Amino acid sequence: MVNEDLVFKALGDSSRRFLLDLLHKRDGQTLGELERELEMTRFGVMKHLKVLEEAGLVITRWRGREKLHFLNAVPIRLIHDRWIDKYREHELSALADLKQSLEKHTETKKWQAKKRA
Repeated sequence: MVNEDLVFKALGDSSRRFLLDLLHKRDGQTLGELERELEMTRFGVMKHLKVLEEAGLVITRWRGREKLHFLNAVPIRLIHDRWIDKYREHELSALADLKQSLEKHTETKKWQAKKRA
């Protein structure tokens, strides 16, 4: 089960979002590879990765002596489905209503033009 508070906390920091972007571009990176992309200490990167792991956004796997980090986008998708999609439904129905209204208006204008001709 996804702890939404941990996911929101993890996504609330720009460095952690940058780490997720790096893993999205190339999954399975080591701490050293990720560290080279950030202007912070190795310990700082480790702390951010720990927060991402606790939120379930990063999964690790050992390959010999290397610890590889992989993006797990499932918690983000669950947040999207729970918090974003339901609020977009109103927007979509408003757009559908607008489309119908504009089509009706266009048809009325065409009918009035034919009547005048």
